[in-house]
Amino acid sequence: MSPSPANTTLEIEGMSCAACAKAVEKSLARTPGVQNAVVNYATEKATVQYLPEVATPAALKAAVENAGYGVVERAPAADAAARQAETDQEKAAAYAHLKRRFWVAAGLAALIMPLSMLMLWPAALRHLNMQWLNLALLLLTLPVLLYSGAGFYRSAWKNLRHRTANMDTLIALGTGAAFLCSIAATLVPGFFTERGLIPEVYYDTTATIIALILLGKVLELRAKTQTSAAMRALLGLQARTARLVRPSGQEIDVPIEQVQLGDIVLVRPGEKVATDGVITEGQSALDEAMLTGESLPVTKKTGDAVFGATLNKTGSFRFRVTKIGADTLLAQIVKLVEDAQGSRAPIQRLADKVSAVFVPTVVAIALLTFAAWFALAPAEHRLPLALVNFVAVLIIACPCALGLATPTAIMVGTGKGAEHGVLIRNAEALEKAYQVNTVLLDKTGTITQGEPAVTDFWAAPGQSVPTLLSQVAAVERRSEHPLAAAVVRYAEAQQATPLAATDFQALEGRGAAASVAGVPVRIGNARVLAEAGISLSPEVSRQAEALLKQAKTVLYVAVAGQAVAVIGVADTVRASSAAAIRQLQELGLEVMMITGDNPATAAQVAAKVGIKRYVAEVLPADKAAQVKALQAEGRVVAMVGDGINDAPALAQADIGLAMGAGTDVALEAAGITLMRSDLQSVVTAIELSRQTIRVIRQNLFFAFIYNTLGIPIAAGVLYPVFGLLLSPMLAAGAMALSSVSVLTNSLRLRRFRPQ
Repeated sequence: MSPSPANTTLEIEGMSCAACAKAVEKSLARTPGVQNAVVNYATEKATVQYLPEVATPAALKAAVENAGYGVVERAPAADAAARQAETDQEKAAAYAHLKRRFWVAAGLAALIMPLSMLMLWPAALRHLNMQWLNLALLLLTLPVLLYSGAGFYRSAWKNLRHRTANMDTLIALGTGAAFLCSIAATLVPGFFTERGLIPEVYYDTTATIIALILLGKVLELRAKTQTSAAMRALLGLQARTARLVRPSGQEIDVPIEQVQLGDIVLVRPGEKVATDGVITEGQSALDEAMLTGESLPVTKKTGDAVFGATLNKTGSFRFRVTKIGADTLLAQIVKLVEDAQGSRAPIQRLADKVSAVFVPTVVAIALLTFAAWFALAPAEHRLPLALVNFVAVLIIACPCALGLATPTAIMVGTGKGAEHGVLIRNAEALEKAYQVNTVLLDKTGTITQGEPAVTDFWAAPGQSVPTLLSQVAAVERRSEHPLAAAVVRYAEAQQATPLAATDFQALEGRGAAASVAGVPVRIGNARVLAEAGISLSPEVSRQAEALLKQAKTVLYVAVAGQAVAVIGVADTVRASSAAAIRQLQELGLEVMMITGDNPATAAQVAAKVGIKRYVAEVLPADKAAQVKALQAEGRVVAMVGDGINDAPALAQADIGLAMGAGTDVALEAAGITLMRSDLQSVVTAIELSRQTIRVIRQNLFFAFIYNTLGIPIAAGVLYPVFGLLLSPMLAAGAMALSSVSVLTNSLRLRRFRPQ
C-alpha cells in the first residue's frame, strides 16, 4: 500500500516579486518526497504536498533556505484568530519599519535633488567647487543606500550566492551601477576627462529611485493588507468568552479556549454563540448572516444545531457543546478560504512561465542597451547615456505587478465569496465557474425545499376546517411519517387548537387511525378508507383526481365513518428558485433540471420555475452519466445538488456546487459550497467568478503591456525618432505605480454585491 501524502503550509520570508516565489517553488519541487508545491507571492506562503516517510519538515525548510529565503517558525497558537493576530502584529511592525526607510530616503532625496541641479541655481551660486559639492552629495546619499536601500543589496547578494535573481537584483544592479559611477566621478574625475568623457554624478538618481521604489512598497504592503480584510473579519467574529453552566447551576464566564466538549453554555439576547453545539433548552432567533449571507434571522429550538460566532437576537437558550477549536464550522470556513487564497488558478500559468526567465532576460536586455549606447552615442556623452538607459531598463522591468496580478484578485474574490456564503475550494474552481455555460440543477432539495409540505386542504361542504385540522393534527402528531410531519406543520401554521388522540394505530404504508375526543379519525391513502368500508363521494373523488393530475400526494380524511376532507402534499418549490433561474438565464447560461421523479412531477416543477429542458426518472447512479453526456456536447457543466446521490455528478461536472445543508459527501465532491440552501447563491457564485476572472485578466494585461512597452522605451527606442529618453527616476515611479495599479484594481472586488 502506497503511503498517503501530507499537506503543510510554510510562511516564507524575504520574497520581493514573482521570481522569488518561482525560485522557492522550484527548490521545493526538487526535494525528494515532494509531490506538489505552490508558492503564493501575495500571501507569502507555500502550500506543499509531500510524503512524510521521504520528506521531513526540516528538509522542506532547507529547500526554502537553499533558494535564498527563510521559513517563519511560530509557536503553536491556540486558534486561527490568535495566529492571525500574531501575523498582523508582525506585519504592522514591518510596515512601520518600511515607512521609516521610505521617509529617510525621501527626506534625503529632497535635499540631494536640488543640489544636483546646480545649473538651475542663481548665477551667484554656480561657482561652487564641484568636487566639494559632489562629496557633500555622496555623504547625503550614503544613508539612503546603507539604511533605506540596504535590504535590496542584502537580498541581491544572497540571491547571487544561491545563483538566483529577483526584483532586488535589478534594483541593486541599477542603483549600484549609478552610485559606483558617481563615486568614481567624484573621487577620480581625471579618469573620465582624460578619455573625453564628462564626469557626471547620479546621486539624485540613486536616492530618488530608492525612495520611489520604497514608496511603491509601502503602498503595495498597505493594499495587500486590505486584500486579506475578509479573512480578518471572519476571524474577528469568533466569541472570546463563553458562559458555562455547571451541574450545580452556577454560571461562570470563561475564555473560549477553556470550553470543552459536552459543556452546557448559556446564551442571552444580543450575545454571540461561543462555539458549535445543539440546543438543550429554550429557543431563539439567530442571525447567521456571517455563515450564509442570509440577512433574515433563523428560528432555533430544542434539538437544533447552533454555530459559533452567530448572533443571538431574541430569546435565551442553553446548548451542549459538540465542536470546539479547529472542528467548528467557522474554523473550517477560515481554513477553506486560506487554502483557496493559497492556490493557483490555471490562468496564472503564463505569468509563472514568464516570471521564471524574466529577470535574467531583463539583465541581458539592459547589458545590450548599455553596449549599444556606448558604441553608438557621441564620445563625450556615451557613458552617461549608456548608464542612464541601462539603469532605466533594470528599474522599469521589476516584475512585481506580474506576481500580484492573479493572487491578489483571488484573495479578494474568495474572501468576498465567504462573506456572502459562497465558499470556493480553490482558484481552479473559481476559474471553472467563469467558463460554465450550462447549469444542471437537481430538483429535490435544490429547486424544491426537499421535504413534503401541505399545498391544499379541501373540506366537504358543511365541515369546519379548523375542527378538521385540529382532529387530523392530533392523529398525525403520534406518527413518525414525513407526510404526517408536513400535516402537523400546516395545522400549527393555521393555529389549529391542540387536541389529544387515543387508541392510535400506525397503518404501515397506508396511514394512521385514532380517536379524538371519542370520535374515530382515519387519515391516509384510499386503502385506509376502503379497509374501514368507507366509500368516497363523487365530490371527494373529483377533488382527489385534480390533485393527482398535479403530481401531488393525496391524503384522505375520514371522521366518524365519513370521508370529509382531501389533503394535497408536495415537495414545494423554493420561493427564490424561479427568480434565481431567470437571473442565470439572463447571464447567458442554459439551465436544466435532473430528477429521479416521474415525468409528470418534473414537468410541473420545470414549468413553475421556467426551465425548458429537463430529464426525469434518472437513477442516482445515472446522474453522472447525464453530466458526461452534456460534456460530450461540448458544454462546460456546473452541477448543483445536495444529497449523497448527487456526489458522483458533482465530481464529474466541470464545477460542482453543493448546497450547504447537504451531506458531507456532497460537500467533499464539490468545488464550491453554498452555505445557503438557495439558488440565489448559485447566481452569486457565477457572478463573483466572472468579476474575479475579469479583474485577473485586466491585471495580467496591465502587467504585460507595462513591461512590453516600458522596457523598449527605457532602452531608448524612441530617441532616434522623437529624441525622447526615459529618466531612471520616472522608470522607478512607473514601476511603483504598476504594482499599486494592479492591487487597486483587485481591491475593486471588495465592492462586489450580489444581485
